[in-house]
Amino acid sequence: MSVRVVYTDLDGTMVGPGGCFFLAEGGGVTLEPAQALIELHTAGVLLVLVSGRTRPQLLEAAQIFGADGFIGELGAIVGWNRGRDSEILRGAMPSDFDQVPPVLLDKLIDRHPGELELHTPWHTGREIDVMLRGRIEVAEVDAWLTEIGFGWLSMRDNGLISPSHMPHLGGQPHVYHLVPDGVSKGDAVAYDLRRRGLSPTEAIAIGDSASDLEMAAHVGRMHLVANALRHPSIPGLLPKYDNVTIEDGSVGAGWANAVRQAIVD
Repeated sequence: MSVRVVYTDLDGTMVGPGGCFFLAEGGGVTLEPAQALIELHTAGVLLVLVSGRTRPQLLEAAQIFGADGFIGELGAIVGWNRGRDSEILRGAMPSDFDQVPPVLLDKLIDRHPGELELHTPWHTGREIDVMLRGRIEVAEVDAWLTEIGFGWLSMRDNGLISPSHMPHLGGQPHVYHLVPDGVSKGDAVAYDLRRRGLSPTEAIAIGDSASDLEMAAHVGRMHLVANALRHPSIPGLLPKYDNVTIEDGSVGAGWANAVRQAIVD
C-alpha cells in the first residue's frame, strides 16, 4: 500500500537547532526540509506532528506546517481536523488523579539533586505529563515509582538537548517526561490510525529518540535521523525492530530524505 500519513517528531528531527525549520545541524541555513514539506503536501500525504510539546504549541505548529493533526505530551493528547477535535489518552492513570501529584514530583527531584529539574519554561501548561531535564537512570526511577505505589507512572527519555541548559552536568542533558503507563507516542499513533481507518502499512514515522522509536511497532516503516545514534540507548533498542531505517543526514536533512521516500512509496 502507498503511504497515506507521515508521523513526525519535531525537535531534533523535523526542526533543527533552536527549533528552527531552516537551520541544519551546525547552524547552516537550509531549504531542504521546506522543499520536502512542499513535496509532501503536493503529493497529498498527510502530516501529523508527534511531540512532547503541549496542545497550544502544537496547534500553532500544525498551522505553520500545514499538519492534518498532532500528538502531544508524548502521546497523551491526539488532535485532528486541524486541531478542532481531540482526545485525551489517560492510559493507566487512576480516575481519582488528573495529573502527576506535585508532592511526588518534588520527591523525585529531591532524590536527584543537581541531576534532575523541571524543563523550564516548557514545563508549564501541560495537561497530563510532566516535562523534566537532566541525566538520570530511567529504570531506577521506574523501580522507585513502583516501590512507593505509583507503578502506573513511568519516566520516558525524549532525547538530548543543549548542554547550555545544565552546564554543570559536563555533557548533554536529556529531556524526560513522566507519564502514565499506556501513554506513549506509539500507542497514540496506533489510536490515530484506527480512528482514520488506516493500516500501519499506510504510515511511516520519523524521529530521533527512544520515545520516537516506540512508533516503529505501529507503522510500516520507522526512520531515525542520523543524530539519533548519539542517544546512548538507541543502539541497544534497535534489535527489537525490523522496520527501522537510519538516515545518513541529521535533523532536517535526514527528515527530508525520509519524507521523499514516503512520497515515492
